[in-house]
Amino acid sequence: MTPAPLSQELLLLAASVVLLVAQIFLQSATMTRELGRDWNAGPRDDGRKPTGVLAGRAERALKNLLETYPAFVGLVLALVITGRTGGLGLAGAHLWFWARVVYVALYLAGVPMVRSIVWLVALVGLGLMLTALVL
Repeated sequence: MTPAPLSQELLLLAASVVLLVAQIFLQSATMTRELGRDWNAGPRDDGRKPTGVLAGRAERALKNLLETYPAFVGLVLALVITGRTGGLGLAGAHLWFWARVVYVALYLAGVPMVRSIVWLVALVGLGLMLTALVL
């Protein structure tokens, strides 16, 4: 039996996992570059934390992603389960995903204001997905 093709929303969900893992590796790599391999592979009991600009930005960008990621995952699954794929919900999913990609780049580059606007764009994406789900 051939599996059904994945919806665009589920493909974006899969892409979001790649984004999540990429941000985790980015955060880990910047911390390791600053504090060393032994620190990263060890128990980190000494309380040291990276103080470099890039490591801090990578960590904050990852934490920021994790703030809205559960909502994105839940909304994608709800849209798929209820059969409300496409249209406004799909547009919102694209908006959230691509804004998150741009956001991390802007955060790492230290671009103020525009980064906050892009964060709001991602939030609008979640709003569109929620609207598609409940209307």
